[in-house]
Amino acid sequence: MNQTYKMKEMAEEERPYEKCLRYGAGRLSNVELLAVLLRTGTKGMNSLELAKSILEAPSGEETLLNIHQITLQKLKRLRGIGKVKAVQILCLSELAKRLAKASAKEGLVFHLPVTIAEYYMEEMRHQKQEHMKLLMLDTKSKLLGESNISKGTVNASLVSPRELFIEALDCGAVSIILLHNHPSGDPTPSQADILFTKRVKEAGELIGISLLDHIIIGNNCYISFAEQNMI
Repeated sequence: MNQTYKMKEMAEEERPYEKCLRYGAGRLSNVELLAVLLRTGTKGMNSLELAKSILEAPSGEETLLNIHQITLQKLKRLRGIGKVKAVQILCLSELAKRLAKASAKEGLVFHLPVTIAEYYMEEMRHQKQEHMKLLMLDTKSKLLGESNISKGTVNASLVSPRELFIEALDCGAVSIILLHNHPSGDPTPSQADILFTKRVKEAGELIGISLLDHIIIGNNCYISFAEQNMI
């Protein structure tokens, strides 16, 4: 918009709240959906303009994925965003992740890598650092528990096989699956990933705990060592 209008000054069919009532939420743009949730704008900026400014931060390009990337501190630096609206947006991001995970859970099967990747995708693909999870399974490949065993730098996840197997033994696991993300969005295994996986596999064979897979999460994509016959 070249000129700012208060919402009540806009034609009714252009107001996102009324548009949702008349046509359904599916007819609303991303900006309009966020504007409805924000409810109000700020001085000199209506809720639509405020929503647009949020979706353009921090990349400068309007995309929903920016909601997953922006921090509380960055939100509060935006014009018109105070503590309440910042918390609302952070909770919206977390709710979106949980909805995606809950939906994927219905198809989760631990001997099918694609279902594991889908289940953890929204939780892990937006992370700015590498995070590694350990999934611990029983004799029937049922999940006994999961553990966040490492939060690394942007380029490397720092963990030793010893840490993994202490967790697995305490849980009574007979097999494990490793899962970690690549913040770059490219799930291609590094040489370090390959060597680490080999070390874990060999260590597990010595103590009777099988490494079933190592799955690397990228941006809406993944690589499974098992599927690639790398394990």
